[in-house]
Amino acid sequence: MTEEANSANGDGKVSRLIRIGTRKSELARIQTQSVADKLKELHPDISLEIVAMSTIGDKILDTALSKIGEKSLFTKELEIALEKNMVDLVVHSLKDLPTTLPPGFTIAAVLKRENPHDAVVLHPKNVGKTLETLPEKSVVGTSSLRRAAQLKRRFPHLEFKDIRGNLNTRLKKLDEKENFAAIILAAAGLKRMGWEDRISQILEPDDCMYAVGQGALAVEVRAKDIDILEMLSVLNDTDTVLRCISERAFLRHLEGGCSVPVAVHTLVKDSQLYLTGAVYSLDGSDFLKDTMQTSIAPSDKCSEEVDQQDQHVGVTALKICSVSQGNAERLGVELANLLLSKGAKKILTVARQLNDAR
Repeated sequence: MTEEANSANGDGKVSRLIRIGTRKSELARIQTQSVADKLKELHPDISLEIVAMSTIGDKILDTALSKIGEKSLFTKELEIALEKNMVDLVVHSLKDLPTTLPPGFTIAAVLKRENPHDAVVLHPKNVGKTLETLPEKSVVGTSSLRRAAQLKRRFPHLEFKDIRGNLNTRLKKLDEKENFAAIILAAAGLKRMGWEDRISQILEPDDCMYAVGQGALAVEVRAKDIDILEMLSVLNDTDTVLRCISERAFLRHLEGGCSVPVAVHTLVKDSQLYLTGAVYSLDGSDFLKDTMQTSIAPSDKCSEEVDQQDQHVGVTALKICSVSQGNAERLGVELANLLLSKGAKKILTVARQLNDAR
């Protein structure tokens, strides 16, 4: 641990200080504060301090993420702080975390998922329209290859261009200039910022499936800190954990990342976990998509807890059925293998090469 606080609280007990690392953006701070509030509610004896820092992804704002070629764009500096004991845990958007974590780290908690879908935010002059009704050759801003590939296929009358920056910056670029008719953002981020009123349209899976882990917050820790793992385990949401394990296993087995268009959709219903996954060419013209399912034990029917050494695609979710976690991971691998058997590797290789050449 970094340190114990020396001051006593009201009843004379010494409260332990836990330092939480986060990115400096307003959204990251809001997300981290929400996790801190939940943790404090469940563990009133601890003291919390939030430590904010900038990452590579925050500093490079003039290049599309898929072109930078760094797998841990928004996580590296935070993990260095964790490794050096400058912080005890780090809050991330799960979609920013690579499917393989550096040695010695694990995800101790995945909180209940916010709406994982993408949202359309229109330029004020286009209010009332949808992507379908925007004029021919309207320019839509997104720096995500996944969004662009799916939306080019679904809405061929539109053009798609990169737009970078945090949420505030991208909304400002949309509103104050005439470059974009609309931009595509994660609905979860808009909701957490209190900007739901800017959402003109939620994109359903038929239009645009979401990114692996989108809408979920993850807490990364040092794997050896068993007491921190135990403390954070109460934050885990079972359905979210299992959905995200299957999604991360799918992406990892495909060897995908932000430099290739990979999309997912998951659902838990009647003790079954359904995973739909797809890979796309950059222009969306070539794609493979399929759905598979597996059984998961209802949380009240599974007595088997997880050993702290038991990781599933970087997740150590204590108190969540180990069998269900294993099934979720296998589901992701099996769906990836199915798409690979149909030619997914070729689609992804060409997409990666074309993106590198852009």
